[in-house]
Amino acid sequence: MRGCTLLLHSLIFNGLLLLFLQLQGANGDNPYRFFTWKVTYGDIYPLGVKQQGILINGQFPGPHIDAITNDNLVISVYNYLREPFLLSWNGIQQRRNSWQDGVYGTNCPIPPRKNFTYILQVKDQIGSYFYFPSLGFHKAAGAFGSIRIWSRPRIPVPFPPPAGDFMVLTGDWFKRNHYDLKRISDGGHKLPLPDGLLINGRGWNGYTFTVDPGKTYRFRISNVGLTTSINFRIQGHKMKLVEVEGSHTIQNTYDALDIHLGQSYSVLVTADQLPQGYYVVVSSRFTSPVLTTTAVLHYSNSRRGVSGPVPRGPTTQINWSLNQARSIRRNLTASGPRPNPQGSYHYGLIKPSRTITLANSAPIINRKQRYAVNSVSFIPADTPLKLADYFNIPGVFNLGSIPTSPTWGNAYYQTSVMAANFREFIEIVFQNWEDTVQSWHMDGYSFFVVGLVYYIIKRTCTG
Repeated sequence: MRGCTLLLHSLIFNGLLLLFLQLQGANGDNPYRFFTWKVTYGDIYPLGVKQQGILINGQFPGPHIDAITNDNLVISVYNYLREPFLLSWNGIQQRRNSWQDGVYGTNCPIPPRKNFTYILQVKDQIGSYFYFPSLGFHKAAGAFGSIRIWSRPRIPVPFPPPAGDFMVLTGDWFKRNHYDLKRISDGGHKLPLPDGLLINGRGWNGYTFTVDPGKTYRFRISNVGLTTSINFRIQGHKMKLVEVEGSHTIQNTYDALDIHLGQSYSVLVTADQLPQGYYVVVSSRFTSPVLTTTAVLHYSNSRRGVSGPVPRGPTTQINWSLNQARSIRRNLTASGPRPNPQGSYHYGLIKPSRTITLANSAPIINRKQRYAVNSVSFIPADTPLKLADYFNIPGVFNLGSIPTSPTWGNAYYQTSVMAANFREFIEIVFQNWEDTVQSWHMDGYSFFVVGLVYYIIKRTCTG
């Protein structure tokens, strides 16, 4: 691949830059945090069956990252797999280094036995995020982990400091290895139902959160699964929502929360029940059968374990989930990463210059099941698009190679690229006409959900 030869030059550049940062970082306004990660294969047993997992520094899930607003993260990743590897930083806004977002098609993967240094700045960000591998179904084998970005000390947070802060990485899991899942997808078939769900890499009652009675704790919940929306709840306890992917929210209270693929929610939970063990429950949404797994919320002054039936999740389907999503509002009076209200930018007064409508579909192309946006099924170019754009390499992609609204014509393959202007405000309308939930990964920058609409289409047959 032409563009990936540039990776060797970037490795040398990053090595020199890393040395410079080590020498100069202590004098900068924003601290540097250095990480060295070794990506290897290893045996894991998440559902009680031995599997080949992908580990980072021998860990499954991978190492946790703690940072403070505007910190610089320098992460040296060494790939000891037999195949290329690529990491994506879910929710981290790469305003300065967008070529390191970790999406295949814009980045070169790290070749086997090679390394690459990601240099990211969590610029003007707070909240709960995670990273994951974005190539070759590696996510189905592990290599994901949590990211927590704290507010600067002088920036007010709209709730008292909790007694503890728990990361909850949850989602679906397959007993089949990622090679088999990739072959199923490449062969034009839908993936099977997952075999189970995990909480922090473990199955039924495999993980324990210990709390002191009367104190309040923050749970940061991320759906790191591959295919399935989940519902999260804690037996006998209410959850106060305080943050969604970097924005403080109006503090509504919930008994259960639907969390879709890629989403991260932050809730406050007070240990105000009788001292014993309580189920922390995750169940799948919109699947048949419903999959369920549990962890344990353990009161430190109790020797009693969990008991009784596992609390059931919501029995209604799409409407329940949509109504919950509509109830979530940004707290416009709270400070975000800066000491000013989150609503002070007057986003409601912005007039978009144009509207883009993106409709997903599941067409058959060349006798294989594929997925498309506005009838275009994306295929990566030999040269990563970001490098082709930066170095003006011709013939890699064409702007406007995907329409800005649905055509409903025959689907086709294309290295689809849509143009936008610098500092342009664009309204994007997502349409889902399939019978499954569709999650979109808006990578590299922040965006704001302004509305949700649910249409019920009734089809009748005559004659």
